[in-house]
Amino acid sequence: MAERLGHVTGIGGIFVKSKDPKALARWYKEVLGLDVAAWGGAALPFDAPGHPPKVSWIAFLDSTDHMMPSTREFMVNFAVDDMDAMIARLTAKGVPILKRDDADPFGRFAWIQDPDGTKIELWQPK
Repeated sequence: MAERLGHVTGIGGIFVKSKDPKALARWYKEVLGLDVAAWGGAALPFDAPGHPPKVSWIAFLDSTDHMMPSTREFMVNFAVDDMDAMIARLTAKGVPILKRDDADPFGRFAWIQDPDGTKIELWQPK
């Protein structure tokens, strides 16, 4: 039996509000290395070497502290190719590492915040 149409096939984008979108885009380009284009955003290919084959979506209770110290209602998870190199890049840019976990069964994790206070989870898959 063929699967019926009318379902979600994946994440098409992440859109955030900012008091200074140009400065925030510059931070993501300079600090995290996103290839921010002239239109102000970055297209992240799913077929990049080492990129995980799936994107996760999960809802947390509104009382969770998982996204602290951010007060935003969401957190962004970016897959990275080399956690050690990313941590070195962040340290060189003066970005504080909120926490690291190199022993998780799903891979290596680190958490930071962007200039608008959004918590970012960096993940190097196993």
